Amino acid sequence: MKFEDKPKGNGSLVDENQLDLGAKHQANGKPGASGKAKLSARQEANAKCDLPRKSLNRYTWQEIQRHNQEADQWLVINRKVYDVTGWADRHPGGPKVLNHCAGEDATDVFRAMHPNPDIVQLYLKPLLIGELAPEEPNQERNKNSQLVEDFQELRRTLETLNMFNANLGFFFLHFAQILILEALAWVIVWHFGSGWLVTIFISLLLMIAQVQGSFLQHDMGHLSVFKKSKWNRLMQKFLVGHLKGLSSKWWNNRHFQHHVKTNIYSKDPDTDILPLFVFGDLQSIEYGKKKIKFINYEKQHLYFCMISPFLTSVYFNLESTLEMWCRRHWEDIAWAITFYIHYFIIFGPFYGIFGTMVLIYLVKFLESPWIAYVTQMSHIPMKITKEENQDWFSTQVLATCNVEQSFFNDWFSGHLNFQIEHHLFPTMPRHNYHKVAPLVKSLCAKHGLPYVKKPMLKAFGDILRALKKYGALWKEAYCTHPEI
Repeated sequence: MKFEDKPKGNGSLVDENQLDLGAKHQANGKPGASGKAKLSARQEANAKCDLPRKSLNRYTWQEIQRHNQEADQWLVINRKVYDVTGWADRHPGGPKVLNHCAGEDATDVFRAMHPNPDIVQLYLKPLLIGELAPEEPNQERNKNSQLVEDFQELRRTLETLNMFNANLGFFFLHFAQILILEALAWVIVWHFGSGWLVTIFISLLLMIAQVQGSFLQHDMGHLSVFKKSKWNRLMQKFLVGHLKGLSSKWWNNRHFQHHVKTNIYSKDPDTDILPLFVFGDLQSIEYGKKKIKFINYEKQHLYFCMISPFLTSVYFNLESTLEMWCRRHWEDIAWAITFYIHYFIIFGPFYGIFGTMVLIYLVKFLESPWIAYVTQMSHIPMKITKEENQDWFSTQVLATCNVEQSFFNDWFSGHLNFQIEHHLFPTMPRHNYHKVAPLVKSLCAKHGLPYVKKPMLKAFGDILRALKKYGALWKEAYCTHPEI
């Protein structure tokens, strides 16, 4: 499917011929869902609202940009205007994602975040309220229209090249790697006993399995690896809940905000890690002026190394558990419980209840620094700013960077060393990132945008250097400005 500037039809984003996915393939090149599944989706959408076939209301960007509040949210997708206010609470990616884009052109965001946009468009149809006035540009006037067009052309090229096709064998091998590591850990403790040397060794094996599980569940959260979306959802719940002990809803809501508004204060939750850290020039200076001092942030680059074992093992685990309980996500709770059950079944006979719990959290403590460094090396040193409503391409390129490719770097980071490509094309399978990187780099050069790529050790060091810089800015503002 190709996104055109002015779609034709009866008010939907695609015409009736495009909705027949049985004879054609979807945008990512995968075969369409079964005819029965498509019929159900079509009937459900039509049952929600039967739009009259009449001319649509026309709006200017000035009018649309006023509807950017939680109680009043409009989006523009392919020049069509949608009121998503009532739909936000049911949005699978969480309500905040829609609110963050309210009053804006969300064409590229929508296309980037949905692996099966044709089905999603059926649910958008009842929300359609109008279209842009003919004299209005496709995007807000502050955006680089030529860059937007070039990026959309690049995406169409990648779709033609089947770069959004997932290789099922690739992901099966990574899943098999996790099972083999867990099985090997059990065999070792069964054969050699539960001495402390054996415990340390199997902890390392289980830690690697957990890390690779994190990367794999990250894939399942973005991709259509399987032909039917219900299998993707089930696999993600299994990986997040059963292999990680976390909530898939919590992960989706948090992670999709990060993708949609990367490194943007108050919209990307990864920029708000108070009381532990201050990130970016603006936040550091602002908190210094306001005399916010939970910790001496001047030393944050030093205690990052000490805190990193606790970031995912304690901080995010606690956040996930609280959200599951407070929001009564019973299915996620059930999946998370199976994580502990399967550890007790495998290792309980050797370590007992208390010893198995110690083993679980030893593995989590070992995993946490790995995940912290791999995920933050591409964001903390980059541009962190307030909302500037830039185009999708510029926002993602300026807020991310890559790490040099090698077999080890790819495996060690789960291909998140290609963060630029991953953020531009979240639904692209990671085994294709290196293929599209030269095209992305070329587009950056054409429009004068930096395409940052580093050695991995330098990327790790840049985390600490950036934290030290932010801490110094906070200290200067804290000491030189009177208390507000």
